[in-house]
Amino acid sequence: MSDAAAAAERVARESYGRLVARLAWQWRDLAAAEDALADAFAAALRHWPEQGVPDAPEAWLAAAAQRRLLHHARHIRLTLDPRVTALLDEAEPEAPLRQAVPDARLQLMFVCAHPAIAVNAHGPLMLQAVLGLDAKVIASAFLVSPAAMAQRLVRAKAKIREAGLRFEAPEARELPARLAAVLEAVYAAYTLGRHALDSPADDLCEEALFLARLTAQLLPVQAEAWGLLALLLHAEARRAAQFDADGRFVPLPAQDPTGWREDLIRKAEAALWTAAKLRQPGPFQIEAAIQSAHAQRRVTGQTPWRAIAQLYGVLVQYHASLGARVGQAVAQAEAGEPAAAVALLDALPKEAAGYAPYWVARAHVLGLAGAPGRQAALQRAIGLTDDPRLRDFLVAQLG
Repeated sequence: MSDAAAAAERVARESYGRLVARLAWQWRDLAAAEDALADAFAAALRHWPEQGVPDAPEAWLAAAAQRRLLHHARHIRLTLDPRVTALLDEAEPEAPLRQAVPDARLQLMFVCAHPAIAVNAHGPLMLQAVLGLDAKVIASAFLVSPAAMAQRLVRAKAKIREAGLRFEAPEARELPARLAAVLEAVYAAYTLGRHALDSPADDLCEEALFLARLTAQLLPVQAEAWGLLALLLHAEARRAAQFDADGRFVPLPAQDPTGWREDLIRKAEAALWTAAKLRQPGPFQIEAAIQSAHAQRRVTGQTPWRAIAQLYGVLVQYHASLGARVGQAVAQAEAGEPAAAVALLDALPKEAAGYAPYWVARAHVLGLAGAPGRQAALQRAIGLTDDPRLRDFLVAQLG
């Protein structure tokens, strides 16, 4: 890969979401902002190999995209509708004096949760438009095929164009109704960052944590915003312990709790307590409570599996996702009921067959139950696992 191409890839990875959010906010048009930025990257790949990579590549791309948007606006004015006068000045439009959402990226996420856009496209659209992730990566977070996710995103953007939806920051009164979709996207972003293999993983996790903190501060009476923040802080507290010094995967029960970050655990507990005081129970708060229970091992040396199994039971009542039901089965097996856990896994829908954590959990539960099928389950898990570090761990379990 040439230096120019490498520079363009780096800027795309690190700055795409920030650039799209800035352009969409300025021009009030998400689809046009994405098109303009795509053209700017194409121009960079043409010009940078000959002219050299600019000292400020992000600023170069922003300026190129601005020129494209300005040219398009003038074309509309001159050839399509003389009455169109918006967005024609050379100067960047001024920011509104008062904004319901103080951060352009978070603004764009709330815009992507517009009620005119299909609900199942809200989160994926946020991950692509704001954080710059591709359809294949997004698909893994929502447990669908890359082709299906690509089609979902295409339909969502077509809807934006057909309906003429503009980037208009929602009013404060509209934010609570759109909050759930934003929280789901932030959680998905953190999860993808946590399991990524390349260097941007830290950036994506930090971005998700920043957005979670900002959302909780923006909507302090929404308990689920605090619940998500607590959940991410608990996960972040243990992130460094997920792999040993040689890069080998270490499952949570085998981690040394002295390696968990006490400062983040304290912040997580404070956020969870803030959520509890609001008396608005929800799935992110329950997930955070489960992680809080795991964190008790740092103090007591024991994991309260029975309490965790009970919490998973409550979580499934609120949000019976595949991940929640798999977690419930593992917790129940660890609490001394492996046969009941096998029954829970057997009752999962057929979609579980393509979900690697299901097979990992099944192998573990069958082992605890002393039932046949553990090796076969491990083989299925290995075949579905992309991360070589996790795959090596699973292969070691075959012995």
